[in-house]
Order: sequence, then structure tokens, then C-alpha cells
Amino acid sequence: MYSLEDLLHLMSRLRDPQYGCPWDIKQTYATIVPHTLEEAYEVADAIERGDFDHLQGELGDLLFQVVYYSQLAREENRFEFAGVIDSITRKLIRRHPHVFPTGDLYAPVDIPRLSEEQVKRRWEEIKAEERAEKASAPEQLSLLDDVPAALPALSRSAKLQKRAGQVGFDWPGPLPVLDKVREELDEVLEAMADNDPVAISDEIGDLLFSVVNLARHLKVDPETALRGANGKFERRFRFIEQALRDTHRPMEDCTLEELDALWGEAKRQEKNLPSCG
Repeated sequence: MYSLEDLLHLMSRLRDPQYGCPWDIKQTYATIVPHTLEEAYEVADAIERGDFDHLQGELGDLLFQVVYYSQLAREENRFEFAGVIDSITRKLIRRHPHVFPTGDLYAPVDIPRLSEEQVKRRWEEIKAEERAEKASAPEQLSLLDDVPAALPALSRSAKLQKRAGQVGFDWPGPLPVLDKVREELDEVLEAMADNDPVAISDEIGDLLFSVVNLARHLKVDPETALRGANGKFERRFRFIEQALRDTHRPMEDCTLEELDALWGEAKRQEKNLPSCG
């Protein structure tokens, strides 16, 4: 069975200037990023579908992305894969003092177990300390500085709101947020009445941001919820397509009422399937 060392050697060979793969040789940090995002989503997709037969392979693809960046950095004398492992291990030891109270990875633990809420609170305190340590001018440091700009918009909205909420800039509960959602929807309607495309786009953005806030207050991950809604739509639309194929009718020839009736049938059938929403 191949080992991590074999994978690192393979990566080095792929990037060999004389004998490597032409495609791999020309890649940069930036050109690899889209592949990294795609591989991460494929891991998430396999887990959501319960496709554990292929999860191992998808995790391998994702690991290869880390190896790729490490090889690029090694070539530039920035860091190596071993440094990546050391960095994350040190960080996790530091952020789990309730598990590693002495900072020794292998020391036995003999302290009371903390509650999940205590662990979360301490985790955020430690992360705040780390952010302050990174800042050359603490008075200019923003709580939002390390929220990655490349995150999917829904996920980034939730992280921005959560970070602001840590210092009290937040609604007290979901009901006021629901009122805010209704307010933003009214503003979308006003922009539509004015037929202002720029305002419509702006107000829809505010509406989406408010819906993310509502999801956060209800302890729902917005990205996961939307992926679930996408999957639900896809299942039901495919049901309509198949039903029309069975009757040899093109969808374009159907009325909206007929299509809606098939949609309703798809929903009724899903109620008998525990895995469907």
C-alpha cells in the first residue's frame, strides 16, 4: 500500500522541470484554487449522499490539493508539507487546552471535562487572542479580517454575522430577524415598482443577507440548507421529466397548471421516503 511519503514523491516527480507532466509543471497557486474548491465540494457531496464507497477517493483528491500547494511552496523555499502538519498540530493543541492542558500531545489528561458550550467559548477566546497576536497595530485590527473572501457568499455572510455577534452587534433572537426579512422583502417590491435594476440587485442582496441571519439564529447552516433545497428541486424536476417521457409529451407543450400538478405528485411521493425533505 502506498504511503504519504510516496504521494509526496509522486508530486515532486510531476513537477520535475525536465521529466514531469507539462500540465502540472505550469500550474501556480492561483490556477490550483478552483480545483481545490471543486474537490472540497465533491467530498461534501459524497457525504451528503451517503456515498461512502467513493468518499475515500474524494478525500484523497482533496489531500492531493494540500500536497500540491506544499510542493509549490517547497520549490520557492517557503515551507514544506512537514511544516503544514506541524502548524496544524500546534494550532489544535493550543486551541484544545481542555484536552492538552500541558501542551504535550501525548501527556495523559486528568482534568474535568468541559461542556460543549464552555469549549466553544474558550475556542473563540483563543482565536481572538491569535488574531490579536497577528496584528501589527491592534487598534486597527477588525474582527472581520480573517473571514476568507473566497468563501461561498452564504457561508461568508453567516461567518461575518457570527463574528459581529461576538461583540453584541446582533439581534436578540429569530423573531426580530424575521421582521427584518419582511422589511427587506418590502424593499425588493419597492425597487421592482421603480423598475430600478441596480436597486433590485441591491435589495435582493439585503434580503438574502437577512435570510442567512435568520438561519443562523435558528442554528441552521445556510449553505447546507440551500444545497438541500437544490437537491429537492432537482429530484422533483427529474420526476416531472420522467413522467412526461413516459407519456411521450414534451415539457414545452404542457401548461403551468399541468406541470404544477406533477410537482405536487412528486412532493406526495417524497413524503413516503424518509431520506427526502
